[in-house]
Amino acid sequence: MALETWLIKVKNAVSNKFDVVRTSSTTVNFKPTSSKKSPNVGVLAFEIAGLMSKLLHLWNSLSDDNIIRLRNESISLEGVHKIVSNDDDFLLALACAEITENLRLLANSVSRLCIKCDHPDLRSFHRLFNDFADSGRDLHNWILSEKEMECRNKRIERLVTVTSTLHREMDELSIMETGLRKAVASLQSCQQDQNQISLKEQKILDLQQKILWQRQEVKYLKEKSLWNRTFDTVMSILARSIFTTLARIKLVFGLASQFPSSLPRSLSASAAVHPLKNLNDNAKDSDPITKNAFFESNSKLLKPPPTTLGAAGLALHYANLIIVMDKMIKSPQLVGVDARDDLYSMLPNSIRSSLRARLRGVGFTASDPSLAGEWREAMERILGWMSPLAQNMIKWQSERSFEQQNYLALKTNVMLLQTLYFANKDKTEAAITELLVGLNYIWRFEREMTAKALFASNNFITT
Repeated sequence: MALETWLIKVKNAVSNKFDVVRTSSTTVNFKPTSSKKSPNVGVLAFEIAGLMSKLLHLWNSLSDDNIIRLRNESISLEGVHKIVSNDDDFLLALACAEITENLRLLANSVSRLCIKCDHPDLRSFHRLFNDFADSGRDLHNWILSEKEMECRNKRIERLVTVTSTLHREMDELSIMETGLRKAVASLQSCQQDQNQISLKEQKILDLQQKILWQRQEVKYLKEKSLWNRTFDTVMSILARSIFTTLARIKLVFGLASQFPSSLPRSLSASAAVHPLKNLNDNAKDSDPITKNAFFESNSKLLKPPPTTLGAAGLALHYANLIIVMDKMIKSPQLVGVDARDDLYSMLPNSIRSSLRARLRGVGFTASDPSLAGEWREAMERILGWMSPLAQNMIKWQSERSFEQQNYLALKTNVMLLQTLYFANKDKTEAAITELLVGLNYIWRFEREMTAKALFASNNFITT
């Protein structure tokens, strides 16, 4: 009877506390409409933290060091020049277009959240941002100076970090509460002796105490994170940072109208990477252009031409094919018949046809060590410039897939121009065919050498 009474008290206490936590952790505390203060962002803090994290990454990609690295390394990759383009101006235009498109998509997400703001300027963010992109007009002076942007980014980093910690601690609290429910249910159905029951009762009390402390931690983190910030406060931070980032893009790539001019290969007094103190002047001096022309021109540039792997929908497939071949070429002696069949099944009809044509006049024997060595060197050269593009393609795709699951996913600086997306289809298939012909010879050479070794070994044993 005492146990039953105690259980009822515990269940009531737990139930009441669950109600409190459920109310405080899943609802947004909107203020009355008569109040001048906009509502807190509440559970949308995690989505907003993700947007802030992306914006920080985008801004960092426009740093002086990263722009110089883009000019001196990224667009100078051997593979890029061989199968994408050797026109540096075009490659820079692709880089600018991708960065701008990423900012546009981020701004669209911010626009959706700005509707919840009270301030009319923030509610009009979408229109103001598009107008600024097209005409350069910063009507509300939202562009920040270099020093202001540095301070703003430090604040954003702190908010993102604390909000990430809040997300983790709320998950931990949820796990604890689930554990408490199970412990209470287990005790209620317990048929053990009094000592065992007392131990379980103590475990429940300890867990209740841990939950109490965890709730205090969650409450503290909500106060320090984005959770208890108003929409107007948070969206103002994002809006001004987005305006400043777009101004930085225009300045870095020298966008007098639509497309970037060439960047110098090293920083100097005349470098295209300018200090941010002149951003407002640059924006005000921009010539007005057709409405939405800025973003439309970038979107058109990112559409892959018909001759590319991106247009054919084969970029990721060919990337996986190249990675598989790379592994086989490094260890041809381990490639069995099944692996060869699997590789052949990955080939599209166009490559199968070209491969059959190349192998038509090839002999049945492959016993020339010098020829095998030449094939190995040739394949290493091809893979030397092709594998980085394939690896970048997989990395680029997996990063965007992971972003759907993790709002604070680690981001890289891999750009589409460094992948197979804009690669010429015919040139890529010709290189892949060459690898397959070489792999075929090396595989037959290794098989014949193994057979000769076995034959010699058997003769030695029998004699």
